[in-house]
Amino acid sequence: MSSKIGEIIEASTSGFVAQCYELHQPPPLGSLVKTREGEREIYGVVSDAATRSIEPGRRPIARGGEEAEEEDVYRAHPQLAKLLRTEFSALVVGHREGERLHQYLPPRPAKVHSFVHLCDGEEVARFSQALDFLSILVAQGDELIAACLRHLAQAHEDRHRFLVKAGKELALLLGGETSRLNTILRRIRG
Repeated sequence: MSSKIGEIIEASTSGFVAQCYELHQPPPLGSLVKTREGEREIYGVVSDAATRSIEPGRRPIARGGEEAEEEDVYRAHPQLAKLLRTEFSALVVGHREGERLHQYLPPRPAKVHSFVHLCDGEEVARFSQALDFLSILVAQGDELIAACLRHLAQAHEDRHRFLVKAGKELALLLGGETSRLNTILRRIRG
């Protein structure tokens, strides 16, 4: 069962931004999340996360000078939970219509205020049986590719076999970019 972790506050066909329901609790970098657009499920890979002020341009100020522990700051200033928000961005890597899974962009973006769920291990394993979505990630940073593959590998019974398959797919996608491929492969092992 996947867990509801946030709500979309900005969306496009290639990605979305969601606000987390829990402060400081974004999903891990590279994890697989999903949302709905009508009958279509849209899958994304978490590509960034941040905690910031709810007021644009207004930065939080340090409040812990007299506190012994970081948690004491929040106990002494309970309003902070209402003045800050944690958001994450997800890069759309596929969608499901009925039983058909497509690892390319959907025809329409998700709606603002759609719920976002963290995919469970079984769903991650099903999604990552094919690796066509890697072509979308290749246009992004190498760190995101490595984080995503480390996360996906955890859902597979034979982690090593999955990573070898992913490495071969990356070798094809990256062609002559041997140093980039080696960088990604080193980060996957790390």
